[in-house]
Amino acid sequence: MESEIRNRPAFANIHITLDPGDEVIAEADAMASMNASITMTTRWSGGVVKGIAKRVFGGESMFVNVFKAEEEGELVLTQPFPGDMECIDLKGTTMFLQPGAFIACDPGVKLGLGWAGIKMGIAREGLFRLKVSGEGRVWFGAYGGIFTREIDEEYIVDSGHLVAYEPSIGIRTGMAGGVISSLMSGEGLVTRVKGPGRIYMQSRSFSGLAAWTNAHLW
Repeated sequence: MESEIRNRPAFANIHITLDPGDEVIAEADAMASMNASITMTTRWSGGVVKGIAKRVFGGESMFVNVFKAEEEGELVLTQPFPGDMECIDLKGTTMFLQPGAFIACDPGVKLGLGWAGIKMGIAREGLFRLKVSGEGRVWFGAYGGIFTREIDEEYIVDSGHLVAYEPSIGIRTGMAGGVISSLMSGEGLVTRVKGPGRIYMQSRSFSGLAAWTNAHLW
């Protein structure tokens, strides 16, 4: 099975060439097109309880679609917003994804939920995060471009820009500066991450888009 991310960074989509017997697990409504020789079945994401929990707490769909090739064929996956996509290869490792970032994975990858903390909820990053672990590839997307950084010391990321991070990364929230400067600057709460480990960030945020849109509507 081969895959390629095309049309990046603004309108990225995943082209996957499936050999007979290959399977791909994808988020509900991620499929853009596929050969008629590929079958699709829908199942609960991790079971009934976990599926509901992922929807309520993790911002993900309760269901996932399983695509299986009866003969060689092509599957195209996309995301509902403009932006880039990334593929990581898990080798018995774990990665945390922010709500809404997950697109697809190999069958050997396990999908679960991890507690992010009350402060992350206050910072609008979500009380829970999606935990992907096991063996295989994981594809995730972002609003805007994706850029990475290896973290050793403390590093500050504005709320809404953190997409994914390794479990060795410590996360807490706080003011961007003093109370007055944080409020007057428009930065408010920020995410403070500390390594060692790698983080993935997005160049745009939905809260920034919403604020800009509201300012031009009224």
